[in-house]
Amino acid sequence: MNGHMRARLVLALSVLVGCPSQPSHLDKVEAKAKPNDPWSTSPSKVPGDQGDKAASSDDSGLGGFDLKGALTKIAEAIEKPGPYESPEKSSDFDEAKPHWGVMKLSGGIVEREAFSLTGGGRGTELRTAIDRLRGLAKDDKLTGLLLRIEGVEISLPDVVELRAAMHDFRAAGKQLACHTEDASNATYLVLAACGQIGIAPLGQIAITGPAAMPIHVKPLLDKLGVTADFLHVGAYKGAAEPLTREAPSKEMQETLGAILDRRYDTMVEVISTDRKLDATVVKGLIDQALFPSEQAKTAKLVDEVTSFETFRDKLVAGPWTKLDAEPDGKDQLQTMLKLARFVGAMPPEKPLGDHVAVVYAIGDIVDGGGDGVLGARQQIASHTLVSALRSISADDSVKAVVLRIDSGGGSAQASELIWQAVTELKAKKPVVVSMSDVAASGGYYIASNANRIFAEADTLTGSIGVVGGKIAPGGALAKLGVNTFPIGRGKRATMMASLTPWTDEEKAVIQNSMEEVYKVFVGRVASGRNKKFEDIQPIAQGRVWTGVRAKELGLVDEIGGLDAALGEARKLAKLDDKAGLEVYPPAPTLRDFLASVGGVHAPFGLQIESAVAALGAMDPAVAAEVTRLVRLALSFRATTIQAVTILPVLR
Repeated sequence: MNGHMRARLVLALSVLVGCPSQPSHLDKVEAKAKPNDPWSTSPSKVPGDQGDKAASSDDSGLGGFDLKGALTKIAEAIEKPGPYESPEKSSDFDEAKPHWGVMKLSGGIVEREAFSLTGGGRGTELRTAIDRLRGLAKDDKLTGLLLRIEGVEISLPDVVELRAAMHDFRAAGKQLACHTEDASNATYLVLAACGQIGIAPLGQIAITGPAAMPIHVKPLLDKLGVTADFLHVGAYKGAAEPLTREAPSKEMQETLGAILDRRYDTMVEVISTDRKLDATVVKGLIDQALFPSEQAKTAKLVDEVTSFETFRDKLVAGPWTKLDAEPDGKDQLQTMLKLARFVGAMPPEKPLGDHVAVVYAIGDIVDGGGDGVLGARQQIASHTLVSALRSISADDSVKAVVLRIDSGGGSAQASELIWQAVTELKAKKPVVVSMSDVAASGGYYIASNANRIFAEADTLTGSIGVVGGKIAPGGALAKLGVNTFPIGRGKRATMMASLTPWTDEEKAVIQNSMEEVYKVFVGRVASGRNKKFEDIQPIAQGRVWTGVRAKELGLVDEIGGLDAALGEARKLAKLDDKAGLEVYPPAPTLRDFLASVGGVHAPFGLQIESAVAALGAMDPAVAAEVTRLVRLALSFRATTIQAVTILPVLR
């Protein structure tokens, strides 16, 4: 059970049994060991009260009932497997003696976990998984680790960072093995980092090679009677293509070709190195693509074909125990502290003394406050992030900042405001950027003035360009029997209010404004990279670059992940490796959850809602991208000019 589940469980049980806001009954030994426990303070008692004597032996006021102990026991009982479930450990397991660990890795591997009131999150945080592996590597009683990998969803740049931690685990003298039932492309690259790979008898390895799937919704908008009226600055700025074209342009095809070439090279290199196969052989295997379990073994893609339990028992041949990918300390005090932070009774966790701050900037860049701190895990709102950066700038204990970016951009205005905040921050302390899967367009804008920029070889970045436009739903309204008649005073009074496409003259006005924004964007990049405007102009033009190519062009400084960026930040701040980390956004609180409650509506009515629902039944990834494209299109109603890039679904 991970930390969030445990916290929700204890909170729910507390509510069910009417737990007081500050549980006070603590074991005497625990109270002595942890005098600063904020939950150990007893409710004040009225002198002379008849119940005072009883209260002296039972501060909970529950007639001697140990509520906290009961809740803890219930939580522990829920964690234990039932009589017909697989055991948590071998019969001969002793944590004080050498043993193996068995850990499950499944679902999404994400930058920051997103939360909702209805159900926790959407995956395991990459940093949590990496820190877990590195922590286990220091356990002198752990001789090896068996990863049970099921349905992992992970981007290629994140695969590279996770694999680095897996190799570090093995370099520490530990054995690392993996078992799966099915694996394809990125998931197989994770498996390849293990010393031994097992697969279920009817399992399958699919190394089909990287693929891109541009999704264009113009035909859908046409059916709805909606016109996407967009302009762009930069020959390769194809952000609006999915809305305005029925198929990718030649420039987009060229960009995608370069991205896929890079990712193909990564796949060949990883498999060739880890499985000790010639690169030519690996290319042939990729062309073959699909390997049932026995064929996968013959091709040397796996080592054993057997069930997980048999693989485990043969491999380990000794004591073992299950481990959580997201460890939740069994310490009761830590559980209570998490609850205290959740309800707002304590401030966010923060290291003592001088330290480095890691600020995550994830999702679309939007104007204003967005969805607040909770939304900061999947959205970059200018007011929210700027406030956070200013607060960190004013904190003298923060000696350097790592800005971790995973964003395709968004509002040009919001990007500029964040750029200004980063610049002010940089004037006081070093700022190092770590790029995740994507840091393009506005995502690159906010990165461009950092002291140092790190990207993975397969990171998608650049896309220095501008797109502007509007959605004109006049045709859709006409189909519903609604006619509009904009009337104004002044030559362009109805320019922004009209529900029809712009005239050629109006487009010229918008284009001029976009050109000015583009000049500022390119100028910001030139200044941040210590280059001239003329140096950046040829490599801008809205072109998306891979991390390797971006380094060659001078848009990034080093190829490396978050660990490399943290190392550079500590170096610039003159801190040692033991310096703590402060993370933004912090763990969400009850206030954050309540502030995030809102409604969802279909932007063009039930017709598009039904279309997306049908797509979801056929291909959830396509449905999600269509939904995102429609929402992006609608965002131009409030933000006419954006520094945004739209990349195809990469598989």
